[in-house]
Amino acid sequence: MAPSSTTQKVDAFAMMRQAAAGKKPSAAAEASPPKASGSGSSSKAANSGGPAVAPMFKPKGSGLGAGPKHVADVENQPWVEKYRPKNLEEVSAQDHTVQVLKKTLGNSNLPHMLFYGPPGTGKTSTILALCKQLFGPELFRSRVLELNASDERGISVVRDKIKNFAKTTVTTNHDPNYPAPPFKIIILDEADSMTQDAQSALRRIMESHSRITRFCLICNYVTRIIEPITSRCSKFRFKPLDVSSTELRLKEICLKENVDCPDDALRALIKTSDGDLRRAITYLQSASRLHSATTPPTPLTAISVQEIGGVVPDGVMAELAKALGVESGAEDVEMGEPSGRTVGAFETVQRAVEKVVREGYSATQVLTQLHDLLILDPLVSPRAKAKIALTLGETDKCLTDGADEELQLLNACAKIRKAVSEAA
Repeated sequence: MAPSSTTQKVDAFAMMRQAAAGKKPSAAAEASPPKASGSGSSSKAANSGGPAVAPMFKPKGSGLGAGPKHVADVENQPWVEKYRPKNLEEVSAQDHTVQVLKKTLGNSNLPHMLFYGPPGTGKTSTILALCKQLFGPELFRSRVLELNASDERGISVVRDKIKNFAKTTVTTNHDPNYPAPPFKIIILDEADSMTQDAQSALRRIMESHSRITRFCLICNYVTRIIEPITSRCSKFRFKPLDVSSTELRLKEICLKENVDCPDDALRALIKTSDGDLRRAITYLQSASRLHSATTPPTPLTAISVQEIGGVVPDGVMAELAKALGVESGAEDVEMGEPSGRTVGAFETVQRAVEKVVREGYSATQVLTQLHDLLILDPLVSPRAKAKIALTLGETDKCLTDGADEELQLLNACAKIRKAVSEAA
């Protein structure tokens, strides 16, 4: 008996199962009746030796975005973040502030705070370390709000984001190993860049929600914070780090990172950073990578540290000071020309300034180092120092207004040479 038309039809369900298995349906499966779709005939068709069919979807784990998740490598992060203080004990050279803040860990009585001082002295690191010791890692995200200069902090942000976080109630569930006082902390980094309207709106929020919210304002210039806010805060001044504290911290990092840093390079780091520990650590890491790139690695040098920091080397400044008559006096200098003529004082200064400018050094940096070199020199008379200070101030004002660097530097050096010569 001839097969009916239904027996010639393809079993759709069998084809779907076989396609999912990655096999092409065989002729036996096409010729089998529908009632045999779930029997052994379909399994025979699946195990037949037909050509493989590409799967409809790629297996999981393939494609452009597949692969293991990226995990941050602690060894490759900047040393500034790697060695940021984890608690108040690790904060350097701010003994008075640390002692006061340690007492708040015992009684959990924290006022509004205002941290001010030069950059790189540990203001942000101190408040972050305090928050971690107060709340622990679990409550830190929900209890601490940090806004820095990269965030928009106009009056709209103060009225919306800061106010909404300030009025949020706090939970009582916390890790018993941490004090977790019943309030939140809002950190406003670089608060001196906030507008006057934003600061005015902030003072009302500080009063209204002081029961469950504490504010910590961080700034470089306390005079830019309005008086109603400063009167509501306990002020803590962060002073530049002294030489011993900076040296101790840098030696500790060099020991952990296996960096060969001689004493002259270490002194150059401390002098270049000028009390800014963050800058000193950054320069140390840059110099370490520079000297480790050679084969074999070489010890750090003072010249490389000065070049990385954009500081004029001591040898260049010594030559310029000699041309100004600080060390060699006001006599003329023989430049060794073929004609044998004596070079005048102005031409000597002009050549020294031209050499400094041709090297690409910043005129502002040259003025700063000239100030430290001449004003602190005990052999320069007080009257000459007064004239030099006035000259440096006028030149700095002209450079700020956009004057030509070489002309202003030449003008300043000529006046300094004249002041030193008259006082001799």
